[in-house]
Amino acid sequence: MLAMLNFESANNAFPRDITDKNGKPLLSWRVAILPYVEQGALLDKFKLDEPWDSPHNKELLKYMPLVYQCPSRANAQPYTTTYRGFVGAGALFETGRDIRIADITDGTSNTIAVVEAKDAVAWTKPDDLPFDGQANRSLHGAGSSHPGGFNCGMADGSVRFIKISINPTTLRDLITRGGGEVIWPDSY
Repeated sequence: MLAMLNFESANNAFPRDITDKNGKPLLSWRVAILPYVEQGALLDKFKLDEPWDSPHNKELLKYMPLVYQCPSRANAQPYTTTYRGFVGAGALFETGRDIRIADITDGTSNTIAVVEAKDAVAWTKPDDLPFDGQANRSLHGAGSSHPGGFNCGMADGSVRFIKISINPTTLRDLITRGGGEVIWPDSY
């Protein structure tokens, strides 16, 4: 989360997927923040104009930084992560749009940036959790191997444990960055 905030400070926007000139996602935002997790030399090895699974970039999967690995994951597939963002209207990740701190009108401490997801993906793959604010009774793909819940990185840099029993409406309110909801810490 500190890397995401430092990226936002340096670039005046939170990280987003690396895309081609037509906006097609090639590499995950996790690649974009490599210099902010002390992995700038690894970023320099990527061909940023090629997709994550090009022959060249696929070879770099084995250099996944430990920061993308949950220590509680048992039998994890190599080079995969469960740390994913929500992407969709109103979330911190919105296709084709730069999101700045000023765009988080619900407050950075009330907005989820990254979540532990139920399903893992290759760490360089631009594959985040689709967010549909109209979905009822949904965790939107969040989950973990931790008993009782999952961790969330908030847009203020803090990390919070969210109970699996969270009211889906409250989770939706935490995902949106500008819905105007009031969320109390004891709500989750």
